[in-house]
Amino acid sequence: MTIASALAAALAETGIPGAVAMVGNREGVTETIAIGHAEDAVFQIASMTKAVVSVAAMQLVEAGKLSLDAPIGDLLPDLAAPLVITGFGDDGAVQTRAALRPITLRHLLTHTSGLGYDFVHADMARARAEPPVPGTMASLRTPLLFDPGDAWAYGISTDWVGLAVEAASGERLDAWIAAHVTGPLGMVDSGFGLAACKERLVANMARGTDGALVPFPINIGGGAGEFVSGGGGMVGTAGDYMRFVRMLVNGGSLDGVTILQPATVAEMTRNQIGPLRAGQMATTMPALSAEVDWFPGMTPGWGLGFLINPETGPNGRAAGSCGWAGICNTYYWFDPASGQCAVLLMQLLPFGDPGALAVLAAFERAVTR
Repeated sequence: MTIASALAAALAETGIPGAVAMVGNREGVTETIAIGHAEDAVFQIASMTKAVVSVAAMQLVEAGKLSLDAPIGDLLPDLAAPLVITGFGDDGAVQTRAALRPITLRHLLTHTSGLGYDFVHADMARARAEPPVPGTMASLRTPLLFDPGDAWAYGISTDWVGLAVEAASGERLDAWIAAHVTGPLGMVDSGFGLAACKERLVANMARGTDGALVPFPINIGGGAGEFVSGGGGMVGTAGDYMRFVRMLVNGGSLDGVTILQPATVAEMTRNQIGPLRAGQMATTMPALSAEVDWFPGMTPGWGLGFLINPETGPNGRAAGSCGWAGICNTYYWFDPASGQCAVLLMQLLPFGDPGALAVLAAFERAVTR
């Protein structure tokens, strides 16, 4: 069975109306598959933004404008005196203490800062007097789930990385990304916000009560707009994101353009969290995200922006591969050793939808067979 036929069969079986997928390596794109959508369709890539913003931060580390291990509160005063949740009073009010150590950029890039997501972590949602308005700075101001460095928790850390990029560079995050990452790489259809590519934007879907997919418009990373969402604000095409991951498997350069130095990419793709286990996500909002456990039975690591599977995955992903996803069921991975890379873009909620995961598994098996 070809990759295209495997993907088409999985989409048909799960009732998902379409996907755009690409497979590539250091030399180029080896396969492009567009089913139900145009090849140049634009998707909300949501948390796939995190890898792009992590690269931007590492450009500033290379330039000496950011430090991986200095207290980030020196640059971002909101993070200068973090508090850790210790419990809740009889009245429901959150109880806190001072964190044992400062938050660093390394903590933010590895999701070991203690900052989570309200839709993943019940204590973080409970700690707020009321749900914050998306896109406000208030949505980023929260006590920590644990002391920085003590555990892994997926959350708003990369939004703070984006604010660190702005503070260190003196530019808005979207402008820095355009000038130093997406622009040089020729990612012409990738950016922040929906307006520029609205006519090619794939409509988002969601599971109805009967399990069928129904239209569900949503603007991931939008909201009040008090900050540019480094954690999830980008849209883009499969072709654009393939250029991004091919840059990474080529050690930071693509088609004569250098984005990062090879040593920096090597550091980004190395496990940074020791024995801590990455990749487990609970849920407080099942309509938005299911519970997810990437690579059960393993202890996945995390680099400076990516999940890393330490052993060969159940669907053939090579040990040491790096990857992640976006909440509307967009996925990518790349193998720094072999150079193989893949992008799969769908557009539906909840994240971790069983049908979407079945499509990902079928695609991955076909790519890695």
